Amino acid sequence: MEAILLGIYAFAVWLIFIKYKLLPWTTPWKVGVVIFPVVCLATMLLLLNIFAPTTTDVRVVKYVVPIVSQVKGRVIEVPVDNNRPVKKGDVLFRIDPTPYETEVRSLEAQLAADEAKVRAEETKLTDTQTRLPDAQATERELNEQLRQATNQVGRLQASLELAQKRVAQNTQLTASGAGNRFDLEQAQTNTNELTAQIAAARAAEQQVREKLSSRVKGDLSAVAGAKAQIATGQAQIGVAQAQADTTRAQLANARWNLDQTTVRAPNNGTMVNVMLRPGYFVSGVAFNQVMTFVDNEYQIFAMFNQNELHQVIPGNEAEITLDTYPGRIVKAHVDSIIWAQAQGEIEASGDLPTTTFTSPPGKFPVKLVAAESDNALFLAAGARGAAAIYTEHLSLLHIIRKVLLRTASYFDYIIIKHSISLH
Repeated sequence: MEAILLGIYAFAVWLIFIKYKLLPWTTPWKVGVVIFPVVCLATMLLLLNIFAPTTTDVRVVKYVVPIVSQVKGRVIEVPVDNNRPVKKGDVLFRIDPTPYETEVRSLEAQLAADEAKVRAEETKLTDTQTRLPDAQATERELNEQLRQATNQVGRLQASLELAQKRVAQNTQLTASGAGNRFDLEQAQTNTNELTAQIAAARAAEQQVREKLSSRVKGDLSAVAGAKAQIATGQAQIGVAQAQADTTRAQLANARWNLDQTTVRAPNNGTMVNVMLRPGYFVSGVAFNQVMTFVDNEYQIFAMFNQNELHQVIPGNEAEITLDTYPGRIVKAHVDSIIWAQAQGEIEASGDLPTTTFTSPPGKFPVKLVAAESDNALFLAAGARGAAAIYTEHLSLLHIIRKVLLRTASYFDYIIIKHSISLH
């Protein structure tokens, strides 16, 4: 672009000073003709670097996922090939599932036994709970028996007092010769019978009182016993349920381990470094990589000098050229600026703070997001190129930057290699 502008300027000078001789070709004009383009080009370049900064350090990065096995075992199948695309969910390799299937079946049987035990304990508890109302009814019956016994003693006591009065009356009548001896003896017999009945009723009353007085923490012994059995049954159900829950958790983990014997692609991408083969034993240890997955999703970072970014804000228009696509312009915009560098890091320790300085000063990466029209374009991981950012100021200069960027992109078609002599 500078050469084109200089050519246009030289042609204008030739027309003015040589062709039409509109101005004299004197020494002052000669000096002015030389100085003017230098100053203009320098000013233009300085303004371009401020309001339309550019860089030749653009990097395409992709997520790389080390594929490791979550479980250990012998590999029985590897259906993927090296450097081949895969879709999310495609099988990468399979491990012999036999020991994990056996563990799942064993835990399923154990869980069935534990659940049966829980049901048996619940049945026993139900039976005990049905006996509690009977025990509580027994207490009510005893109270009723006590009431009846007390009433009976009262009735018999009243009858005894009446009988004793008749004995006294018959005794007086017999002594005076006015009474019958048989009536006296009959009254005495009735008195004795009532006395015996009272003694029996009082004994029955005492027996009922003793049954009612036999209590545990305020409850009748039968009721307390039923409640104790209920509490014991609930505790046993809790223990059985806890055992069933433990077995259920172990079964879930065993099923997860069984599912992990089939390793699948985490996303759409490409498999690289596939060296795994059937018969290989994987240990199931973290960081023990057996193959590598490269995600199709990519990120673009452009490295800019620190003093080039003071006018750049997220959302600014950007354009990218890549060595892998000579002559093509990828439209993009600024997503964010990563305002951090390694030399700005201070490690926390008991010693004095330390930091690292590099020379020359580092650059800040700017994350660029490709436009929707170019979002589906395949970009290789590690692709390099150039980029320009167009700020909101001096948009007239953006045209010059765009021309310069496009002109430079066509130079990517030129491939220069050192000659190699074969002997």
